[in-house]
Amino acid sequence: MIASDAPIEALTFDLQGETFALEAGLVQEVLDLLPETPVPGARPFVGAVINFRGRVIPLVDLRLAFDMSAGAPTIDSRIVVIKYVLDGEQALIGLRADKVHEVTTITRDTTEQAPRVGMSWRPDFIRLLARRGGDLIVIPDLEQIFATRG
Repeated sequence: MIASDAPIEALTFDLQGETFALEAGLVQEVLDLLPETPVPGARPFVGAVINFRGRVIPLVDLRLAFDMSAGAPTIDSRIVVIKYVLDGEQALIGLRADKVHEVTTITRDTTEQAPRVGMSWRPDFIRLLARRGGDLIVIPDLEQIFATRG
């Protein structure tokens, strides 16, 4: 885990016009869309798998965790492959993104906890909010999301 006052190097991406960020150290690769194989009986949050370098990995739609509609892919849509520890083991997971932007530095003085009231999203799914200009960047709490929705 990152020290509480250390800046966060983060990959920024869009989900339905909202900007999100993941710690860059988690990101393995950003891919163009790949053929998906639906998983019968799976919940929509992880409703498909993809072939990533000969390995079958789950494809997660964070939009559904944040109660957004899934939406159709566009020319800007990408898959962000992350390496994440699930149940004590390293796992590769694909995350849908409507558009991937850049790796940027988020300083701790621009971040704050999500308010517990007044949010349209579950506050426990948000690790931090960061301000950049007039925009908000949402840093999701993947541990909470995967524990609840996975």
